[in-house]
Amino acid sequence: MLRFLTGGESHGEALSAILDGMPAGLKIDTKAIDEELARRKKGYGRGERMKIEADRVKLISGLKKGITLGSPLTLIIENKDFSIERLPEITRPRPGHADLAGALKYEYKDIRNVLERASARETAARVAVGAICKIFLSEFRIEILSHVIMIGNVEAHTGDLSFEQIKEKNIKSSISCADEAAEKIMLEEIDKAKDAGESLGGSFEVILKNVPAGLGSYLQWDRRLDTAFAGAIMSIPGIKAVEIGNGIDVSRRLGSKSHDEIFFEKERGYFRKTNYAGGIEGGLSNGEDIILRGYMKPISTLKKPLNSVDILTKEPVKAQVERADVCAVPSAGFIAEAMSAYVISNSILDKFGGDSIFEIKRGFDSYVEAIKK
Repeated sequence: MLRFLTGGESHGEALSAILDGMPAGLKIDTKAIDEELARRKKGYGRGERMKIEADRVKLISGLKKGITLGSPLTLIIENKDFSIERLPEITRPRPGHADLAGALKYEYKDIRNVLERASARETAARVAVGAICKIFLSEFRIEILSHVIMIGNVEAHTGDLSFEQIKEKNIKSSISCADEAAEKIMLEEIDKAKDAGESLGGSFEVILKNVPAGLGSYLQWDRRLDTAFAGAIMSIPGIKAVEIGNGIDVSRRLGSKSHDEIFFEKERGYFRKTNYAGGIEGGLSNGEDIILRGYMKPISTLKKPLNSVDILTKEPVKAQVERADVCAVPSAGFIAEAMSAYVISNSILDKFGGDSIFEIKRGFDSYVEAIKK
């Protein structure tokens, strides 16, 4: 099974990650990892920090001539803004951030000790890990994309678009929105929020294509695929809710209008004509596209700060103002892609085992052919 840990602070010397469990024999292209890191920095409404950091990965263990050895992979992403030792102390916690609760937990008098690690900067390391998982998944023809479906109160309408159409339209969008009309209004809303010293949240959708039926398990709660996805998406800073398939909508419907009828064709095997379940039933993938949605709150750092209390004097103050984004929903979608890639890679390894990519592919291909019959 896969597991990873990240390390590093927002303004520390570097971010790091150790990824354990990736099988031997997988060719790793560091350019592909750097491209994923560059995607994370993009998106209309991002802050000045994105212009500072180069975000290039160094792989310092687990590879020989670009091929995985089966041993742990160690990733390093250096911070250009390495300033943690000279930044001023902070005593005015921001509502909506980990500032106050973290300071109380660790008995800090300087809130910077909290925000340096609680910062979403940590997710750059996760995106690098996810990029390796995407390389692994490409061996099994599994693709992942994300797209923005809501910013503020502006909703995109993409239900009639295919995976390929969304992918193509995303490339042209500055906020990864496949609805051009909605994108225009979203950009205007981001500008309004910036001018008002405000921030905006929203929602993104992640689609995993070509995932075979039978990954995950119904045997124990912590082996369910939906458990893993929900935890992975919720772990992203700022995410306050997760939806799988049409989870919210079907809760209001009759049963006959909520479930995906089953069909069979010799060439296709089992399939559904609808996908209300979002590709997961009973904790297992069912062969349809896996559909996940994450709902992100507005960024908690505001140019016009909310009321707070100084943790040293206990006097009422305005909250700390730090460099921050106005809107980071597209970036959250990219991070969700990375976390989803990790979850589904782990599920493949859990089911098929194996120490080399070749052994795993033999088992995977044999299984996929068998379930068509």
